[in-house]
Amino acid sequence: MPVVHVNGINLGYDDHGSGEPVVMVTGTAAPGRIWRAHQVPALKAAGYRVITVDNRGIPPTDLCEEGFTLGDMAADIAALIAHLDAGPCRVVGFSLGGIIVQELLLARPELVRQAVLIASCGRADALITAMSAADLALADSGITLPPRYAAYVQALQNLSPDTLNDEEGLQDWLSVLELSPVAPATVRGQLGLELIGDRLPAYRRITVPCQVIGFRDDLVARPALVRELAHHIPGATYEEIPGCGHYGCLERPDAVNEIITAFFTQN
Repeated sequence: MPVVHVNGINLGYDDHGSGEPVVMVTGTAAPGRIWRAHQVPALKAAGYRVITVDNRGIPPTDLCEEGFTLGDMAADIAALIAHLDAGPCRVVGFSLGGIIVQELLLARPELVRQAVLIASCGRADALITAMSAADLALADSGITLPPRYAAYVQALQNLSPDTLNDEEGLQDWLSVLELSPVAPATVRGQLGLELIGDRLPAYRRITVPCQVIGFRDDLVARPALVRELAHHIPGATYEEIPGCGHYGCLERPDAVNEIITAFFTQN
């Protein structure tokens, strides 16, 4: 994995394929490799160069234990695009990554040609605030949950009823989640960054064409919040995918990829 010094930190990224560039930004505690299973192959097949990023706090990118902000993370993406001479390019953001991209669209719109915002929002409501506070309390407690228990909780929070009711498929999910646990304390710097105030009025100033994607069974970025975001971005289009939760990019990858590639062909 290449590591480049930009914006005052060492930032890890991967560069796949050739063609017009697409930069993909992940959510809280997620490494850039989560895109490799489904989105990278689909976009490469469609003729794009795909650049995935490990955000601050995810090795080999610097941990930045002194703390950082959404503005820092948006500036990281801007600096990487400039370093690669990739702008204006297409950018995809998922969950916290979507919020990072939204801030990038305000700060450096000249770097982005089109943006896809997946399971993102424009404000932290009461439930997001409660979930974030709980994550921070767990990280600061020093407690490490048993991997089997953490996998079960993660499945309930992020998967759809369709997946949870598929007994054979669920066992595969639980095995993967148990083998790849994330200790909240190790990503402490990213926790709480989704606690944004009401940014919806600011997002009315976004001028970059945006596709917003929601997941019907998402308990984290609930569809009402995602639709609300799309409503406040001028000209944004919204698509909602049934049968998937917050991990919809992995539960229904073909549907997600189809929406992304169709949007990209419009401009």
